[in-house]
Amino acid sequence: MASLRIKQGVCACCGRTTLLTFHHLIPKKLHRRAFFQRHFNKMQLNQGINVCRTCHDGIHDLYDEMTLARQFPTLEQLRGDDALARHFAWVAKQR
Repeated sequence: MASLRIKQGVCACCGRTTLLTFHHLIPKKLHRRAFFQRHFNKMQLNQGINVCRTCHDGIHDLYDEMTLARQFPTLEQLRGDDALARHFAWVAKQR
């Protein structure tokens, strides 16, 4: 799956200025499922954040898509998770 790349910007998770990718807060793979269509409108399903590749990989390495969609559908919830917060803090110290 190709990710949308923005030339450069500030990562919403670690705060570094670098190349960014778009992270759907509710993974696109789940948009067709009845649960998500009943509980979220099209605009909510397509919401996302711009994050660096390292943070993006960490998010998907730590949690599967269903867990991300149900437990972390907002940036605040992503940042509030202890495991992800540790990862984002580590990434923030990288070059």
